[in-house]
Amino acid sequence: MQQICFRNMNRHFTAVIKQDAGWWIGWVEEIPGVNCQGKTRAELQKNLRSALKEALEFNRQDALAAAQEGYQEEAIVL
Repeated sequence: MQQICFRNMNRHFTAVIKQDAGWWIGWVEEIPGVNCQGKTRAELQKNLRSALKEALEFNRQDALAAAQEGYQEEAIVL
């Protein structure tokens, strides 16, 4: 297994990837449900980035809808 870190707007995510039966498959550790496959490692990386962006945007919209109004956004650093 190999790990890849994606860097986007100072965010770092780790993908666990492996080649299996001619396909590259991967999972983003930090975000449940973000997993993809590709015929090549490069295609897998592209697919993971796309799925990760979509999941983050969906989660953001979901949180804003739940908060309704009068909310504040605040950065959290671990």
